[in-house]
Amino acid sequence: MRCLLFVPGSRPDRIAKALGAGADGVCVDLEDAVAPADKTGARAAVLAALAEPRAVSPRLGLRVNSPRTPAGLADLAALAQGAARPDFLMLPKVSHAEELAIVREALGGADCPALWPVVESAAGLQQAYAIAAAPGVEGVLFGGADFAADLGISLDWEPLLHARGTLVSASAAAGVALMDVPFLDVADEAGLIETTRRARALGFTGRSCIHPAQVAGVIAAFTPSTEELEHARAVLEAFEAAEGGAALFKGKLIELPVIRAARRTLAAAQD
Repeated sequence: MRCLLFVPGSRPDRIAKALGAGADGVCVDLEDAVAPADKTGARAAVLAALAEPRAVSPRLGLRVNSPRTPAGLADLAALAQGAARPDFLMLPKVSHAEELAIVREALGGADCPALWPVVESAAGLQQAYAIAAAPGVEGVLFGGADFAADLGISLDWEPLLHARGTLVSASAAAGVALMDVPFLDVADEAGLIETTRRARALGFTGRSCIHPAQVAGVIAAFTPSTEELEHARAVLEAFEAAEGGAALFKGKLIELPVIRAARRTLAAAQD
C-alpha cells in the first residue's frame, strides 16, 4: 500500500466515502479517533460495517486499541467472536513481539488478519527488528506523534530521523512494508509532498493519511515518475546486454545494488 487512509471509528458512515477516495487501503480507527466513553458503541457499529460484503479493492483494515488495555481486550474478543474479518489488523503501541504472538493466537493463528504493529515509543523502537520479523506481520506503521511525545522531542524531520532510519532497516531486514506517520497539517500540501518524498527516499514504502485531500499527493510521491521508469528500464537493458559480464551505463559500472533498485522501481509502477 502506497497510501493508507484512516477513518474515525466514531464515524462508520464515512467508511464508504473513504473507500472511494483513491487510497490503496482504508483503516477504521477504534483507538485515538474514539473517545473512551464512546468505544463500546463505536466497536459494535464498526464491526457490523466490517462484516458487510465488500469489493476486494481497496483493502479495509481495523486499528484496535492496545491489547494491554481493557478496551483493546474487548476489541479482540469481539473480533474473535464475531463475523467481521478485516483485511488487516493494526495494533497500536507495540513494544514487544510477544504482543503480536498473543493477538495472532487469540484470532486463530494462520487465520488471523495480516498484522500491522505501530511502533510509537522508545521501547518499541528498541525491539523494532523483532517486531517487524514476527510471524503474521505484513507491515509496520511509524507512530511519529506518540514517539515524539514519549521522547519529548518535536515532530520535525531531523529529531525523528534516527527512528525512521531504524524502522527502515528493521522492515527491510524482515521483508515487510513500512508506512510513515500521517502529515498532520491538512492544509499544507507542499509540506505533505516534500516530507513524503523524503520518506520514500529513506526507504518507506507508503504513508498514512488523515484526510482524503492528502491521498493524491501521497500516491504521486510514491509512484515512480516517467523519468525514473525510463532510467530503470535502460539500466536493466544494459545489464542484460552484457550477458553476465561487466556492464556500463552512462559511463558508470552497473552493480547488483543498482539492478535491485531498478527492479524495485519497475515493481512499484506495476503495483
